Amino acid sequence: MDLAITALVVLHVLFAVIWVGGMVFAYMVLRPSVDEMEPPQKLSLLAAIFRRFFLWVWHAVVILPATGYALLFMVYGGFAGVGLYLHLMQGLGLVMIALFVYLFFGPYPPFRQAVAEANWPEAAKHLPGVRRIIAINLVLGLITVAVGASGRF
Repeated sequence: MDLAITALVVLHVLFAVIWVGGMVFAYMVLRPSVDEMEPPQKLSLLAAIFRRFFLWVWHAVVILPATGYALLFMVYGGFAGVGLYLHLMQGLGLVMIALFVYLFFGPYPPFRQAVAEANWPEAAKHLPGVRRIIAINLVLGLITVAVGASGRF
């Protein structure tokens, strides 16, 4: 049982780091760097990065709730046995998942399509919507990490 719990915690933390860390990199390092590029190169690069990163986020969207709920029941015996911080972490995580699903099926497809068609003005028009949701999720992710790491204390 201890090994299973350890494995669940490790998976949970790793995929939280992958998702939130990827957003930190994308928003704080990549965004300012690519803003100096010409639109065709910049938008093509971002489309390729989003395609790869979003695959990892889809994994996180599945693994984080699965490991979180497994731990919730295995360690705490369900919702009644947990503190407020775990309810906050769960709620913020669900909001993040909802925002990512909206991003993936909302602003991202027209951006991706415009890049595929080399329609740079149209792609540039959709990029702020993608960036805005990533920025919101980045803030929520950092808050969630802080709550999860410090909540017991």
